[in-house]
Amino acid sequence: MGNINIKKLALELNLSTATVSRALGDSYQISSETKRKVLELAKSLNYEPNPIASNLRNQKSKTIAVIVPEVANHFFSLAINGIEEIARKRDYHVLIYQTHENSAAEIAFTLRLLSGRVDGILISTSSETNDKQHLIEASQSIPVVFFDRVYEDIEGVKIITDDYESAYQAVQHLIESGCKKIAYLLALNNLSTGEKRLNGYLTALADNGIPYDQDLIIASTTSNDQNYTLIKNLLTNNKPDGILSSIEELAFPCYYACRELNLNIPRDLKIISFSNLDCAPLLNPSLTTITQPAFEIGSEAACILFKIFDKRCFEPNETRILKSVLIKRESTAI
Repeated sequence: MGNINIKKLALELNLSTATVSRALGDSYQISSETKRKVLELAKSLNYEPNPIASNLRNQKSKTIAVIVPEVANHFFSLAINGIEEIARKRDYHVLIYQTHENSAAEIAFTLRLLSGRVDGILISTSSETNDKQHLIEASQSIPVVFFDRVYEDIEGVKIITDDYESAYQAVQHLIESGCKKIAYLLALNNLSTGEKRLNGYLTALADNGIPYDQDLIIASTTSNDQNYTLIKNLLTNNKPDGILSSIEELAFPCYYACRELNLNIPRDLKIISFSNLDCAPLLNPSLTTITQPAFEIGSEAACILFKIFDKRCFEPNETRILKSVLIKRESTAI
């Protein structure tokens, strides 16, 4: 068969070259059965690794990449702080890329990083992302840990929060505060994060005998002005007495619209939002929030990535769920 290389081994086994390479390197990502098949064939064909290529592959950049939708978002800035704290302890550099919710930018960043510039990637996906092939390719090529915004059908370690339970608890709080007509401001609907928050809202309504009303669910857009108009129309035409906002960016338009419509918070409308805003207690009235452990999510994601580097024992397709906290403030007061 001539000189045996990884490509020929991959062709014989009908596997990708990346899978064969990882199997030969005893990667955690490859099953024991696949490793056995690869090693047996390599031995039978007298495969010898190319030491120069191996050295190039094994050379560490001491750099990790973090891809997030928006650095200015307080959640992501806290998560990045958590990542950087762990990276500094390992003497690693951190490259930060922000997609601005643009799927094309996310794809370009991710594929560019597969050239060996970084040893691993930590990523929270864009809400606009529909084509997941670049994420699959990345997770098959280098260590990748997903955090907060994830796709459950892509293999890899995922660090998330209890979005379903948090939304359910928020709606329950609104009901206990006297709300009977609760609206939902929908975002992240392409991701499991958004789906779980919506399902938590719907289940809480059903469990309390409150009928589902499609007109009370407002799908957000990428335009701040349009979101404000949608929320103002909701308050004018449907007159909810409670609102759950799935992202913090939609909470401020609620305040602005209430002021323009002379609605009092919380007497006329009670508001809860998923948010890590430092200014939430300073708003007038202070905003009740579902606060995610953003710093801990970042540090946990980074710790897992370094465990992958060290080939320490862990579940390669594990999902770790951290608990959010419902912080009750004046916007939901009775």
